[in-house]
Amino acid sequence: MLVHRITLAFGVALLALAPLGTSAQVLRYATEYPVMAYETATPTNVVAELGRQLAQGDLTLGVDPRHGALPALLDALGISTSSQVLVFSKTSLQSSFITASTPRAIYFNDDTYVAWVPGGEALEIGTMDAQLGPVFYTLESDMRPGPTFQRETICLECHDTYSLTGGGVPRFLIGSGVTSPRGQTVFHGGWNLTTDRTPLERRWGGWYVTGRHGSMRHMGNVAVLNAGEAERVDLRGGGNLTDLSALLDTSRYLTPHSDIVALLVLEHQIAVQNMITRANWEARTALYDNRNVGLSADEVAARLETVVDPLAQALLFVGEAALDAPIRGTSGFQQHFEGLGPVDASGRSLRELQLHGRLFRRPVSYLIHSDAFAALPESVKARVFARLADALSGDDRRPEYAHAGGAAGTETLEILRSTHDDFRAWYEANR
Repeated sequence: MLVHRITLAFGVALLALAPLGTSAQVLRYATEYPVMAYETATPTNVVAELGRQLAQGDLTLGVDPRHGALPALLDALGISTSSQVLVFSKTSLQSSFITASTPRAIYFNDDTYVAWVPGGEALEIGTMDAQLGPVFYTLESDMRPGPTFQRETICLECHDTYSLTGGGVPRFLIGSGVTSPRGQTVFHGGWNLTTDRTPLERRWGGWYVTGRHGSMRHMGNVAVLNAGEAERVDLRGGGNLTDLSALLDTSRYLTPHSDIVALLVLEHQIAVQNMITRANWEARTALYDNRNVGLSADEVAARLETVVDPLAQALLFVGEAALDAPIRGTSGFQQHFEGLGPVDASGRSLRELQLHGRLFRRPVSYLIHSDAFAALPESVKARVFARLADALSGDDRRPEYAHAGGAAGTETLEILRSTHDDFRAWYEANR
């Protein structure tokens, strides 16, 4: 750990959970979004399905002597170990186990996040449910007889931060806050959520980061001992590391990496998933109110517009922070991620990473192919498709969409028409 007398480290609340066994409180959603039935609806996500298979005896998970059920669970969920990222802030169910020497490992794919910490009692799991948005679970790490996933609605005490402004919609969280080597927040004033719009120099404190990024700076690999001196720390000391063995015992983890490319994709993915969830909740409620409580068509349209534009902009990388130097990871995550497809007849994909200037080669997010996007109301998807088509074709000439047009836009339209059935149907009917 690069521990300075001055510190600087940032914590994360990606999968912050309350203690196991804590009884859930009445959710705001019961009155604000009754159509969603977040607490009582039957989840339809990959973790819920895996739980059903375990309960019925159709699947068993092996137990590793060092990592418990973690390797088997990742394999069952199709999550690559190359996605491993490490964070040492105590924003977790198992905060007592987390320090800079024993960070929490997070693994992820397009819809599911699994967190593990050495010595911990449970695996923490967050998954994107196509109907409900983020749903949270725990699983006992040692897999005692009769293992089950425990749904943790108490997690919404943190993961419902939209409720602070009257939103009341669940979301994933990833952020930064000044943190000590013991994993404790030094002061809350410096904590902020991060997305793909956040400048690199404000990201990843409290994280370990492996990879090359040239002259760009970030806040990873550094711990802060004194809040009063935090502003004077030299953040460059933690940059361009490809080996973490001098900072912690990496042999305790499935891999020795906390890949910078995985971190970049993770922040983009969470930002878009939160927009999809928000659009889904707001739109389905507006359509329900139209059918059942007399909300007019004009009022419905106005409510849909408030969620469609932010979602379209997130999918189009509007406001994305520039990557001023080439990025190179260490774990092989880039190769794994890019190989997932889908691809068109020419082998082109929305997953191709550029990692210099901008994160992705093409200006529409791969998450347009996600089950959560597919489950959005048709009226929302049609509006989003129109925004994308206008931006990619150059018909929308607003400055924020300048990056989306031209040759890259034409190519992206071709890929979408080839690989996305809903977009192709909409395009043929409307263009």
